[in-house]
Amino acid sequence: MNNKIIDKIDEIGDDHLSVEKRTPIREDAFDQSDEDKIAAIEQDVFHIMETLGLDLTDDSLKGTPRRVAKAYVNELFFGLNPKHRPKMSSFENKYKYGEMLVEKNIVVYSTCEHHLLPIIGRAHVGYISKGRVIGLSKMNRLVDYYAKRPQVQERLTMQVVEELQKALGTQDVACVIDAKHLCVNSRGIRDIESSTVTSEFGGQFKDPAVKREFLGYIGLQSPFE
Repeated sequence: MNNKIIDKIDEIGDDHLSVEKRTPIREDAFDQSDEDKIAAIEQDVFHIMETLGLDLTDDSLKGTPRRVAKAYVNELFFGLNPKHRPKMSSFENKYKYGEMLVEKNIVVYSTCEHHLLPIIGRAHVGYISKGRVIGLSKMNRLVDYYAKRPQVQERLTMQVVEELQKALGTQDVACVIDAKHLCVNSRGIRDIESSTVTSEFGGQFKDPAVKREFLGYIGLQSPFE
């Protein structure tokens, strides 16, 4: 790696870089099959463990490189591949429900893209229908899809809102995520008590009264009080 790049990374430290809604994925990201990726990552993990001085012939460790590789491709980062994107079909709001709908306490398991350590928390998602509604489980699946990739919590929050806005045909969507970052909890400052809260409010949710109602549903204090 170029020394100037290394110096810049050291200078940035643990600070977040500017966040875009799009996950930075190369155009050739899916030229390899999943099995080829697993085989390549297995060798890389083997080299890391070997460099650390671990004995890869030990019965407890010899299967670790492949287990890690399979977990990366099939589980932890499966959200990188658009073939796993959940179908976000909506349907007509025939019962004319016109109030806010909130799905709260959606489990978030993600991975910090700066240290590849876990992000664990809860997402709270709400919308106000403009004629279309969506199945409740779709919101859980959407959060999980975007969480299962190296992530920044701010980006994850924005991606969930943007995708729901497209599916529902309305800007009236909100998402709040409250999560612990193990890059903070287990290294660096090692603060095990703190969590990070991010939010994205669209359409009517930008109105203080509507925002306050949403925050009341999910049990967070409104910044306007």
